Amino acid sequence: MREAIVLVGGEGTRLRPLTLTTPKPLLPVAGVPLLAHQFARLRDAGIERVVLATSYRADLFDRDFAAGFQGMNIVCATEPSPMGTGGAIAHAGVMLSSAADDPVIVLNGDVLSGHDVRAQLRRHTDADADVTLHLVQVSDPRRFGCVPTNAQGRVTDFLEKMDNPVTDQINAGCYVLRRSVIDDIPTDRPVSVERETFPGLLRSGALVEGYLESAYWLDLGTPAAYLQGSHDLVTGVLHSSALTGPIGESLLLSDAAIDPTAVIADGSVIGQRSSVAATAWVHDSVVMDSVVIGEGTHIQRSLIGAGCFIGANCVLRDVVLGDATTLAAGAHFESQRIWRDDDTGDLVVEAL
Repeated sequence: MREAIVLVGGEGTRLRPLTLTTPKPLLPVAGVPLLAHQFARLRDAGIERVVLATSYRADLFDRDFAAGFQGMNIVCATEPSPMGTGGAIAHAGVMLSSAADDPVIVLNGDVLSGHDVRAQLRRHTDADADVTLHLVQVSDPRRFGCVPTNAQGRVTDFLEKMDNPVTDQINAGCYVLRRSVIDDIPTDRPVSVERETFPGLLRSGALVEGYLESAYWLDLGTPAAYLQGSHDLVTGVLHSSALTGPIGESLLLSDAAIDPTAVIADGSVIGQRSSVAATAWVHDSVVMDSVVIGEGTHIQRSLIGAGCFIGANCVLRDVVLGDATTLAAGAHFESQRIWRDDDTGDLVVEAL
């Protein structure tokens, strides 16, 4: 049985206030949880069982995927406290059934990618590697740690951020690890695979392969990236077998009520049971479930949480609006995070 570990323990602070109530991998991206796109990629690559390495709001993962995903078996391994990427992998590893030499895929839970997971697995097994990393080339590698390789594609180093990078190749957050490598990661302290495990393997002479591919890749850590990923799925730039609706200019989920004079465009998503009133327009935005958008309201490049009520003639540009927030008619916000404080009931507004 082919297995994978998906890392979903982070708090997603850059997507607050949405992640105050929902972990980032469970936020809807093009109508389904981000994690569903990850599961679909793994299922399409022949993975039958996934261990979720959970921490923040772990109960919600159990709730949403207790029955599995389209025939895949999903189980959760919840860390008692955050132990870094390596610690999370090691903690989840005890729930694997794979043999010591079997390949196990490890995937970051907040990345959208179109890369060929089956091809990465083949590269790993053909090379008899200990680890095979998916690498991507970026235009400005100064913002990332770099992963140089030799002419044969073998990883030669793991480098921290630097002003003059020696390569434009970076770690793309999808690994194939020999099960025994996972078993050797310490479980009694925090461990970073990027800073400790992988460099340690290189020093010991282990075979660490790089799998370089130029397919679509996007880290959904920021509001702008989240919107870009949703847009690209809705409009067909990136394919995902988890999508529940047709690709096109927009995606309207079940029971969404759109006035004929409203305009929904630029890859926008309108969630289930949401309504958009006359002459309103929504461009390049994600509107989650059970949202009411008033007449004449304009929403652009924004994330609107579930259960919000937005009055008439509002203007929202580059806004992240927390769940169940009410905005009075005529409100105007730009480049801000907005949510309702649960204790005081006051509206909280912060710069984005």
